[in-house]
Amino acid sequence: MRAWWAQTRAEVSMTVRRGETLLLTIGIPVLLLLFFSLTHVTASPDQHRVDFIAPGILALCVLSTSLVALSIATGFERSSGVLRRLHVTPLGQRRLIGAKISGVLVTEAIQVVVLCAVALLLKWRPDGGFVGALDVVLALLLGTVGFAGIGLALAGRLRAEVNLAASNGLYLVLLLLSGIVVPLSSMPSVVRKIVIALPSGAMAEALHRVLGQGLTPTRADWLSLAAWAIVAPLLAARTFRFD
Repeated sequence: MRAWWAQTRAEVSMTVRRGETLLLTIGIPVLLLLFFSLTHVTASPDQHRVDFIAPGILALCVLSTSLVALSIATGFERSSGVLRRLHVTPLGQRRLIGAKISGVLVTEAIQVVVLCAVALLLKWRPDGGFVGALDVVLALLLGTVGFAGIGLALAGRLRAEVNLAASNGLYLVLLLLSGIVVPLSSMPSVVRKIVIALPSGAMAEALHRVLGQGLTPTRADWLSLAAWAIVAPLLAARTFRFD
C-alpha cells in the first residue's frame, strides 16, 4: 500500500510539473469552455450556451487525461526504460498500473473542480440532482477506464514518437465525432449511431442528458461505455509490453 501511494503521488506530481500536460488537461478545456460558451460558432439547443457546453467539456477532460496524457507519458516512459525498471521493483506490475489509474483519477478530480468553477462563473445551471450526480460519476468512471485502456494499448505497442502522433490524432477525431461541442441533433442519423458507439460520444451524450436535460442516460449510452470499459483494458493487458 505504501509503495502504491508513493507511486500515485509521483504520477500526480509529474503530471502537474509537465507544462504540456497542464495545457492539455486544464488549459485547452478551459479555453474551449470559454470560447464556445461566449461565442456562437456552433449551434446550441440551450438558451444559455454554457448549459450545453459544460457537460461536453467535462467529457473532454476525461478524454484528454485518461487517453492522451496517460498514453503519451507512458509511451515515453516505456521508450526510455523507466517502466522496465519499475516493473522489477517491489512496486510490481499491479501496483504500478493501479498507481497510474489512481493518478489519472486524481488529475480528473482536479479538472472537474476547475471546470465546474469556471462554468458556474459563466452562470451554468446543471440539472440532475443527487441521482444525476451518481449517473455522472459512473459515466466518468466508465469513460476513464475505457480511454485508459485505449491509451495503454497504444503506449504498450507503438514507439514513443508514433504513439504521440497517434494519440493526438485520435484525440482530434474523437473531439469532432463525439457531440462534445456540436449537438448530436445536428448530425445525420447514421453519424449519430456511430458517435454513440464511440466511448467519447456515449459519455458526452450521457452527461448532456443528465446535466443539461435532467434525464437519465439511455441504455445505448451505458452499453457503449460498459463495453469499452471491459474490452479496452483487456486489449491493453494482452498487448502491453514493458520494453
